Amino acid sequence: MSVGGFILIGTILFVIVYAVLIYNRLVNLKHDTAKAWSNIDVLLKQRHDELPKLVETCKQYMQHERETLEKVMQARAGISAARESSNLHALGVAESQLRQGLMQLFAVAEAYPDLKADESFRTLESRITGLENAIADRREFYNESVNNNNVRLEEFPDVVIARLFGFKPFELLEFSEEEKRDVDLKALFG
Repeated sequence: MSVGGFILIGTILFVIVYAVLIYNRLVNLKHDTAKAWSNIDVLLKQRHDELPKLVETCKQYMQHERETLEKVMQARAGISAARESSNLHALGVAESQLRQGLMQLFAVAEAYPDLKADESFRTLESRITGLENAIADRREFYNESVNNNNVRLEEFPDVVIARLFGFKPFELLEFSEEEKRDVDLKALFG
């Protein structure tokens, strides 16, 4: 075999190995993103399970605050539906509504000293606050994974392999502008 034949075979082998490496990296990014979403999903499920307990505890004390409690439960239902349908936009909207409802619930709870002293309420408030913080951390990690995946899908030569094998970009988990605004404490306590 001539030198030109060896160069041709070497070049073909190099291209094949390089394409396999790109493919494997894209698969890895896809699964990292799915795993990051699973982490968020677990936390959302845990919070979903805790919210009815919080509302039931509050109902015993907050007879005149039904609207606040109902908002929390409606947002909870919206999050559940968005999770099940994997609709990240709807999830972001429902998350914003839930966060507002929880802020209002915890603010209203300040007017009920017996409720604030209740061990169940304090435990649930602490648990839900911890879950909120964990969800925020996992959301950041998820969005970073999505960004890494989506950038690779647009870079050359990865874009060629991605299109050839049908890799798709993921959607960022973003929340509404309402959630990003500062909280109006006067309105909550007014």
